[in-house]
Amino acid sequence: MIGDEFARVLAAAQDGDARAFSSLYRDLNAPLLRYFGAHVPSEAEDLVAETWLSVARGLGSFRGDEAGFRGWVFTIAHRRLVQHWRDAARHPTSPAAAESLVDRPGPEDTAETAVQATLAGSAARQIAAALPKEQADVVLLRVVAGLGVDQVAEILGKRPGTVRVLQHKALRRLAAQFSREKVTQ
Repeated sequence: MIGDEFARVLAAAQDGDARAFSSLYRDLNAPLLRYFGAHVPSEAEDLVAETWLSVARGLGSFRGDEAGFRGWVFTIAHRRLVQHWRDAARHPTSPAAAESLVDRPGPEDTAETAVQATLAGSAARQIAAALPKEQADVVLLRVVAGLGVDQVAEILGKRPGTVRVLQHKALRRLAAQFSREKVTQ
């Protein structure tokens, strides 16, 4: 409970003070987690986050004391919970126990996927570092994201011909730079 300072903290939070909102959050987050955890442990954190989003959206219109605020927050939480149950009833799932999946390999080699993702991220950073911003944007959108010239032109607000020229210059620059560098093992 915040106590005597509640009115000041609430007013500051309503005016956009992050510290004040943080005080409200610290006061009620653990009880919200316990509330949702008692009902749907696997979804508790997500439901708490959704509740705080709703609180943040409606905070400016709240009027009342600390007890009223707690009631208001838990009313939002309860409505989120009821909506969660409705959604779950409309779209039922039957999750498999983790133990039953241990001996079932996935379609991809997880280690190889992780290595490829790391290498791809490193390559993208190297491209961005080696090129002027416009050229890097074009190459990353064309090659890394796999977008077409027209899509890239629209995203960057350029003509398709300009995108092609920027890509050509960028690829020439990359080829020259990386052919000069020694590959070390």
